Order: sequence, then C-alpha cells, then structure tokens
Amino acid sequence: MADLDKLEPSSLKGALEALLLVSSDPVSASALAAVLPATPGEVAGALAELKVEYEEANRGFQLREVAGGWRLFTHPAYHDQVEALVLSWDTQKLSQAALETLAVIAYHQPVTREMVKGIRGVNSDGVISSLVDKGLVRELGRDKERGQAIIYGTTNAFLEKFGLRSLKDLPDLEQFAPDEQARQFIRERLSGRSIQSTLEETADDLDEERELVENADLDAEDDLVLVGTADEDADAEESFDE
Repeated sequence: MADLDKLEPSSLKGALEALLLVSSDPVSASALAAVLPATPGEVAGALAELKVEYEEANRGFQLREVAGGWRLFTHPAYHDQVEALVLSWDTQKLSQAALETLAVIAYHQPVTREMVKGIRGVNSDGVISSLVDKGLVRELGRDKERGQAIIYGTTNAFLEKFGLRSLKDLPDLEQFAPDEQARQFIRERLSGRSIQSTLEETADDLDEERELVENADLDAEDDLVLVGTADEDADAEESFDE
C-alpha cells in the first residue's frame, strides 16, 4: 500500500486517529469504544488494521499496543532527528546510573534496594528514589524475609516509554553479549541464586573487614602493653642504678 486510504468524516478509523492524537497515555479498545458508536471488538479490529496500514505505508509514525492500550509512536527510523528535537527542548535524559538501575529492576523485579546494590556493586538508593519520582519504578510492598525492606518493580509508564506490551516483551540481554563469558555473566547476574550469593559475598567482605579492624585494634593494644612494659623496665633499671 503506497498511500493511506482516504477516510470519510464518519469513519471509525478517522475518529480513532483523532482520539489517539490527544491521548497522552495508552488507551484500551474498550475505553475508546465507550466514546464511539462501536463495540470494543470493532475498535480493536480497526486499530489492528490501522497498525498494518501505517507500517505498509512506511509513515513517520506507528501505532503500537503497549501497557494494555494503544498509542501512536514515532518511527524508529527517525530516532536521531526526534532525539535532536527533544534534546533541544532541554529535556533531562536518564543518567547511566539510572539506566543501569532501571535495567536491574526491570529484569529482576521484585527487588529490594539491597538486592540492586548487590548487583550493581554500589549504593543505588538515590537513583531508585529518582526513578520512583519519574514514575518508572514503584513500591510493590514489603519483604518480610529482609526486615520489611521495600520491594520495587516497574510501572506501566516504563512499559509505555520503552514501547512494551508487557514485561514478557523485554529483550533477551544475552543476544547483546559479545561472547560466551559475557553471556554467562549476564545469566549469573540475573539469577536469584547469584543475587543471594552476591549479598552473601558482600556480607563475608564486611565480616572480613570487621575482623581486620578488630585484629588491628588488638595489635595496637599489644603495642601499648609492650611500650608500657618497656617503660616500667626502664624505670626499674634506673632505680636499681641509683
């Protein structure tokens, strides 16, 4: 299909396009049907047809089903141009730390702050709070096994921003790995066993650190005792000479 079909003023597809253009969030077929003289099934069918028509016409926009609804998106082929325009609006992008933390939460939710720290190797509390403020991450509850620690997961806004219908659509990270060693690293990092072992390793490191500090304190006390004994011996020798 080289060109898009011409729509009549009363066309269902035309009405859907108008509604989608003014919708800032994904809209379900049932929600659209509620304001149109059409059933949810008819709306869903029309949306699916529009999606195919836009793709075949190779337009600068696409219609996708994400986060339980439908929304218009810019075509990936024009990513660079869109990015340049958006950046000219001085829109703040996610930092590298935020992207890393978001990836950890997305691929291993539900997770606690300590679990995220165990994977990234650094404290991520501030980054997680920022992601919550941006609406990409939310609190899911409390982990009774970890002292009522807050559990985090991604939001529908996250699915929307990344063009996903559900978390099942998250790409397999292993396909981006350059070699088998990197793939193995990804498997370990994203396995619950690995997180637990990482936390255990962190706990072991802390125990080892405490032991070193305690030994250092004992050595210092021994040195003080030796110095005190040496001073007493010197005093005794001086008294004897006299």
